[in-house]
Amino acid sequence: MNTDSLHGNAAPEVREADPGRGCRRLGGRTALLTAAARGIGFASAVRLAAEGAQVWITDRDEAALAQAAQAAAAAGLRLHTQCMDSSNAADVASSIAAVLAQAGRVDVLVNNAGGSLHTPFRLLDETDAHWQQVMDLNVMGAVWASRAVLPAMAAQGFGRIVNFGSKAGRFGSLIAGPNYAAAKGAIAALTRQMAQEFGPQGISVNCICPGVVMTERTRGLWAERRSAEERERVLKEIPLRRHAEVEDVAAAVAWLVSDDAAFITGITLDLNGGQGMG
Repeated sequence: MNTDSLHGNAAPEVREADPGRGCRRLGGRTALLTAAARGIGFASAVRLAAEGAQVWITDRDEAALAQAAQAAAAAGLRLHTQCMDSSNAADVASSIAAVLAQAGRVDVLVNNAGGSLHTPFRLLDETDAHWQQVMDLNVMGAVWASRAVLPAMAAQGFGRIVNFGSKAGRFGSLIAGPNYAAAKGAIAALTRQMAQEFGPQGISVNCICPGVVMTERTRGLWAERRSAEERERVLKEIPLRRHAEVEDVAAAVAWLVSDDAAFITGITLDLNGGQGMG
């Protein structure tokens, strides 16, 4: 699961700033990643910066943004920051307008903001407010951010958008509730529709659906909602016998926004070690 970083206090860590093969596929491009001060978003931002992109990250936690920029700088990389609440339409519009004004262009948008917001696991325990909160952050956050960058992408005749779905939206979740699963299923459908609409303008739109990614927040939910025996059984059901790390997801993001994936659009990429095979 991916979420705004108010749900964790640990400073981000740059575990692999260099892609490892001297690969710099993104020189000259500007990327914007939402809710990227920690976790999947931060790892993806670091990877894109290491591949040559000018990278902007947003988050609603200004302290977390500062920590992220400092961690990246210690690894020799630069991340530009913009405070933004991805669950607030007006804030998304004004914040991304500010990024566009400073950066001049956005070639890549990674809609990373999302999460179950620790709402209940069982359907009958979820209120309308729980559904609204999760839908606003996961679905509408992606809609609002995309709406803010798409005119500029269309004008330049080029763009790459990566939306984050989830294994939950394709096969159900063991730790997040039905509101989250429904939101991530909607993201996959939104991706296909956007790819169809904006492909003629040189814009690709793809969706990544990770399984359990071992961020700080996910580890907490995993321990809270599943017993040690259940966690061990699930791990043994994954053919690759491990859960995803944030770097696995970052590598997929970097590939989808690069020219190596120039003829790929509208896909839902399962990233779950074979746990779910569609």
